[in-house]
Amino acid sequence: MSCITQPAQAKAGIITDAMKHVAEVEMVSPETIRAAVAAGTVVIPANINHKGLVPVGIGRSLKTKINANIGNSALSSCPRQELEKLRHALKYGADTVMDLSTGGNINQIRRSIIEHSPAPIGTVPMYEVLARCETVDNLSESFILDVMREQAEQGVDYMTIHAGLLKAHIPAAKKRMLRIVSRGGSILAAWMNKNNRENPFYTAFDEILEICRRYDVTLSLGDGMRPGCLADASDEAQFAELDVLGELVRRCRAADVQAMVEGPGHIPFNEIEMNMKREQRVCDDAPFYILGPVVTDCAPGYDHITSAIGATMGAFHGAAMLCYVTPKEHIGLPNARDVRDGVIAYKIAAHAADVALGKPGARDRDDAISRARADFDWEKQFELALDPEKARELRAEALAERDMPADHDHKDERFCTMCGPNFCSVRISREL
Repeated sequence: MSCITQPAQAKAGIITDAMKHVAEVEMVSPETIRAAVAAGTVVIPANINHKGLVPVGIGRSLKTKINANIGNSALSSCPRQELEKLRHALKYGADTVMDLSTGGNINQIRRSIIEHSPAPIGTVPMYEVLARCETVDNLSESFILDVMREQAEQGVDYMTIHAGLLKAHIPAAKKRMLRIVSRGGSILAAWMNKNNRENPFYTAFDEILEICRRYDVTLSLGDGMRPGCLADASDEAQFAELDVLGELVRRCRAADVQAMVEGPGHIPFNEIEMNMKREQRVCDDAPFYILGPVVTDCAPGYDHITSAIGATMGAFHGAAMLCYVTPKEHIGLPNARDVRDGVIAYKIAAHAADVALGKPGARDRDDAISRARADFDWEKQFELALDPEKARELRAEALAERDMPADHDHKDERFCTMCGPNFCSVRISREL
């Protein structure tokens, strides 16, 4: 028996509690949210079994959201470390969190994350499928559906499935420098190539929709053909998959299942706007959930920066949610510190785009911190910072360089150590 999903209720003219909450947070009318959910341009990932969930709205008409990926690998991390990453992600401002565990204790880790998270939780079911199958040879359509049912029952709010990568797309991927960099996409391509069969996520899509209807799980239609380097960006393989994702969006909406679309990974800066507009057109303005994009390939260790540059441009041109990238991208499994750095980089990117787009209330924080700067109100500046701890750390470091204690009462100081008292432009100009 299916539950009554958010879009089904929206189409019936019902404004749910989740819609009311999103409307309040976004500073818009509840009717605006209802209409957008009914049209499929806004999604509210909210599994009926996720207790304690605080609903989040995702759509380009709303404030830009960010997602933080956590999860173990076969070589690193444990349940305790994943909960620490979750705490860091939520503390520093992630709107949703994805558990991408591929190692041991996957079920236990996911259950614990869902229990401890008020934010929507996403997964990539293929990872658990392969971890339990052990080899691609054991992968089957029925087992995929079993794993998705189990995760839905557990309370997962949205699932990434690579249903748009078809057997016919594989020859185009072979022309690429890096071929297929998506883990889920590469696994499926190998299975299709070996068995000469179509993508099981595509052939079982109707059954997948029924699972999602039962628990109101949102589908995140994954980009298994996302480019993994600038040389592969905006190519035949990427856009062939996007066309299929547009078809799947329409099937989701007809079935009253919420859907968003995942977008490219490595894209030159000048191609970002085109990619955002193309998704809006092909996928009927379904919320676009993008990874970065990373705008240059030559800065390992700094990809939270290279990708935040692209993320700002992507959000400005219509991306609804940004999947963060950490400094460990392309290098290793991120730790709690990397999660913090990635989340803050993406909070900056999302906020900058929202300010530029004039989203309701987006600039309030900027104006408030500017007033605090004008008043030399250091404590207020720290409180309003996206990362108050970092601001305090750097202020303490500056004080230490002046041989002053870290707990020095600096509230009356009307200058910083960069300019000093005689060259402080803010103080001087106030005396004009």
